[in-house]
Amino acid sequence: MKKVDFERNNNADIVEQASNYLANGKKIIPAIIIIVIVFVVLIGLSSSYYTVEPEEKAVVLRLGKVIAIESSGLHFMLPFGIDKTYKIKTERIFKEEFGFKTSNSSSGRTTYDNRNRLDESLILTGDLNVSEIEWIVQYKIDDPVKFLFKIKDPVGTIRDISEAATRKIIGNANVTDVLTTERASLANAIQSEMQKSLKKYDIGVRIETYKFQDVNPPSKVKTAFNAVNEAEQQKESMIQNAKEQYNNQVPKARGEAKSTLQKAEGYAMERVNIAQGDANRFIALLNEYKKYPEVTRTRMYLETMERIYPKMKEIIIVDGDSSKTGVTPLLPLQTWEGGK
Repeated sequence: MKKVDFERNNNADIVEQASNYLANGKKIIPAIIIIVIVFVVLIGLSSSYYTVEPEEKAVVLRLGKVIAIESSGLHFMLPFGIDKTYKIKTERIFKEEFGFKTSNSSSGRTTYDNRNRLDESLILTGDLNVSEIEWIVQYKIDDPVKFLFKIKDPVGTIRDISEAATRKIIGNANVTDVLTTERASLANAIQSEMQKSLKKYDIGVRIETYKFQDVNPPSKVKTAFNAVNEAEQQKESMIQNAKEQYNNQVPKARGEAKSTLQKAEGYAMERVNIAQGDANRFIALLNEYKKYPEVTRTRMYLETMERIYPKMKEIIIVDGDSSKTGVTPLLPLQTWEGGK
């Protein structure tokens, strides 16, 4: 009997504990539901807005479809993954390096490494020589939608196009042009070729700059090629100096020649005018002499004396009467002119 009573008491305790647990559970469940609701609301609020930086544009997708391209500022969207945003830095210039790699060390200095990159830098030229070329491509993203969704790997595509265009243009040039004077024109040709290819792929990218970082011949002939390069540079320098001297001296000589010609023309005109005036004056005097010979002769004599006397310091007058007296009259013009 005691055993049966004990079992009955245990069962009663269990039923009582279960009743208490259910009573307490009815109070806990609403609290859990409230916590879940608050948590869901917080998640929804945190995923319902986004911020776009000044150099970015945000592509907004709703259930996988592009619905907007937003510029900088604070924007709102549907939460819980209904709307998704992809931020693209459309105002930043990106750079891809070929044949080398730069990185910032822990000390803040930029390190340069071109090891194990010969598969990119070694290029065969048109005259069957090998050059080691390192270059840089800088580009901007014009259309963020095309950049995101047109192809799978846009950056890898840009690198492949750059390498293909470089090998094509360099492969049509000779090694001397690549190593010496034609680098700028070759870089422009490669940039145009890259932009043409990117336009066909239509991935929303524009090439800003293509620039050779370093161009070297193979190590076995590097010394000889450096000597050729130095000679070419000296040649160009001498040509530029000669052109500069030509531009300085030739205009100056032309100006002096023109000035001399103008002076000669002025002098010739002056002499002709003087001669013409003398001739006209002589003809007029001749006509007067024919009409009045004595008067004209006397006037010519007097005018001649007027020009001669002021230049003389002493004058001796000799006439027929002086030979009888033996006295020669003296006209002391020098004393008179000095006021003594």
